[in-house]
Amino acid sequence: MASAKQFFHGHGFSQSEDRREVRGETFSPADVPKELDFRVYGEDERNYVSAVRNQHIPNYCGACYIFAATSALADRIRLSRGDTSSKEVDLAVQSILNCDTYDNGCHGGDPITVYQFIHENGIPEETCQLYAAEGHDTGRQCNAIDVCMDCAPGSSTCTAVDESVYYSYGVDEYGLVNGTEAMINELQRGPIACTVAVTDGFENYDGGVFEDTTGDTSMDHSISLIGYGTDESGVDYWIGRNSWGTYWGEGGFFKIVRGVNNLGIEANCQYAVPSAEDNQKWTKDGDVEEKKEEKAAYEGPRGLGGGRIGGGWEEVEEVILNPRPHTIIASDDLPENWDWRNVNGTNYVTWDKNQHIPQYCGSCWAQGVTSALSDRLYIQSGAKGAQINLSPQYLINFNGGGTCSGGMPAKAYRYIEKNGIVDQTCAIYEAKNLGGRFGTACDDQCICKTCSPNATSFSPGICEAVTEYPKYTVTEYGSVKGIDQMKAEIFARGPIGCGIDATNAFEEYSGGIYEEEKRFPMVNHEISIAGWGKDPETGTEYWIGRNSWGEWWGENGWFRIKMGGDNLAIESECDWGVPAAL
Repeated sequence: MASAKQFFHGHGFSQSEDRREVRGETFSPADVPKELDFRVYGEDERNYVSAVRNQHIPNYCGACYIFAATSALADRIRLSRGDTSSKEVDLAVQSILNCDTYDNGCHGGDPITVYQFIHENGIPEETCQLYAAEGHDTGRQCNAIDVCMDCAPGSSTCTAVDESVYYSYGVDEYGLVNGTEAMINELQRGPIACTVAVTDGFENYDGGVFEDTTGDTSMDHSISLIGYGTDESGVDYWIGRNSWGTYWGEGGFFKIVRGVNNLGIEANCQYAVPSAEDNQKWTKDGDVEEKKEEKAAYEGPRGLGGGRIGGGWEEVEEVILNPRPHTIIASDDLPENWDWRNVNGTNYVTWDKNQHIPQYCGSCWAQGVTSALSDRLYIQSGAKGAQINLSPQYLINFNGGGTCSGGMPAKAYRYIEKNGIVDQTCAIYEAKNLGGRFGTACDDQCICKTCSPNATSFSPGICEAVTEYPKYTVTEYGSVKGIDQMKAEIFARGPIGCGIDATNAFEEYSGGIYEEEKRFPMVNHEISIAGWGKDPETGTEYWIGRNSWGEWWGENGWFRIKMGGDNLAIESECDWGVPAAL
């Protein structure tokens, strides 16, 4: 690993003459709490922070300033909605790298000019443009396809998603905030971005309250602050989130002494206030009616297939250690409505996905399995602390159930039980076969890696395997089918994966309770189911499903489908796994 001062992290003050602040009234609350942590916030101590990321994969890119700015903004969007039942928002860092010319792409920039760009142009969610660790400085363009895209199966064709279809978030005001008191005041509204110097000690931080002793304040890196506190010995500290993966620090987070400008952390911070209009448009049940009409009229590419080539249970033996929920829970004891996105006001589901970018990949089998397991890990945590988003790319890399040409959920669960699985900060989704049957043999970098610049290449730089990282596994797994069995499994242990016949009509779905009569449905796609409900007007019962075709598909990436028939075989081939206790 390069030394700290050889390792360029990506912060550099913007040289744009147009750099400016758009501020409202100075925010100064009358009272502030002695401690604050948005991972365990409010009376119920629920999590409001978005996912930990890794700016250094799949290539090296000095994009810290964008990750710091967008992660803090994403947290504030969720906070501004006023309850923890709202979904996590993960903003498209790559769209900023492609299009923000106030800053220097992978060669660095400033969070405040990122906020300026978003104020002027908006920003979509991650499922529009996955992080590729490349920028306009390394050859990327800024056309419509570079803001939001989708790719078709059977070809290399990718096209732009029309801006009427995907959602774009905005910023009403943004500005600088410096000094301990002002930073604490601003944190009452939500996380902020700050710049720091990176020393060898900070780069090698692995826990506790960090205090630099070199006196270095030459800021070259941006992070986000999500809170503050005081330890048992009376040392005041900030709580920060980095963008170097969950294997760094305390699961990707850190603590640093507060009040002495350690590493320059109190000298240059930035905040942004999400657009109020976002909260007027957004609803938990999907887009507003006007947006649904626009989606229904859209004639561009949509879901375009899946990649499930069978459940695989005829080849894989189930591992059952405990009584199955449907054997101990009577169907009459189950609630009429259940939704893991909102259980007593708390959301337990993890981030949304798009399997079809940056190129088409038939990885639905891996997406459904990892989404359901990630949700179950979050349920296990009680929605406290940041989410763990398991890596579908890791399964693809080692043919752990299949490849981009399709796969089987049963084989994925078997692979995870025998080998474990890493999260997305070790193996980011690239939508391609990096190993296994259809590629070259994968090495340790296919498990977990990081990249850095060297003398001959700034970006993509040179990558090396990470040797210590979190790994997760399952203790048992199996199949389930039929309404009563599925409901009991979902209610007792969390979301499940299910196969479905993804027809052309289903690909065109834009909202409402879907039903389609098909005499001989053939399962070809994997989704996950997080609950069920009953329409109060018609009495129609339905499943609540999450797809992996992007936020702009269906009801913000989700769908409802009729229960008990005309539902494309969704009740015929389902799967589940129980993650090992954290």
